[in-house]
Amino acid sequence: MGWISTPRAEVDSALMAKSSEPEILRTGKRVYLRRPRLADAREFLALMEASRRLHRPWVQPPGDRKAFGLYVQHASSPRAVGCLICLREDHAIAGVANLTEIVRGVFQSAYLGFYGSAPYVGQGLMREGVGLVLRLAFQDLKLHRVEANVQPANTRSLALVKALGFKKEGYSPRYLKIAGRWRDHERWTRLADD
Repeated sequence: MGWISTPRAEVDSALMAKSSEPEILRTGKRVYLRRPRLADAREFLALMEASRRLHRPWVQPPGDRKAFGLYVQHASSPRAVGCLICLREDHAIAGVANLTEIVRGVFQSAYLGFYGSAPYVGQGLMREGVGLVLRLAFQDLKLHRVEANVQPANTRSLALVKALGFKKEGYSPRYLKIAGRWRDHERWTRLADD
């Protein structure tokens, strides 16, 4: 069988088109996970601006193009998997979930961080999206342990981790610095065999 020769310009064009498409990581009933791209900056930043009251004081998402660019870079580093939770219906960004500080060897663990956006609060989209991230962590990445640290007064996030089968492991005073203050957190974990 002979090789079919394709002009280089067509190959380059096809590769560029493919690379501009988002990398879908997991798909659920109403949402799917994909990696963030620099092209998402405008939508993402507008969504975070609209969600500022929802996020305060729980999380500080990227607030400008530079910070978003650093997030995109970190989201695909060897020790992290950043995911945008997008609606299957119209591909809008509904939230974010990240696995960070992935440690291999005898630990096989990662931290989970997540936040939704104001237009989609209370619709169960984050529960479905974070559930997909857990499947990604345990089935695809073969992690053993995922830890989520949640501020004690963040009732929405606590309800989410409880609903997804996390177990409270402890309490860490002044654990993370968010919005310029060291804040207490509860440590919640989920194991692959839970």
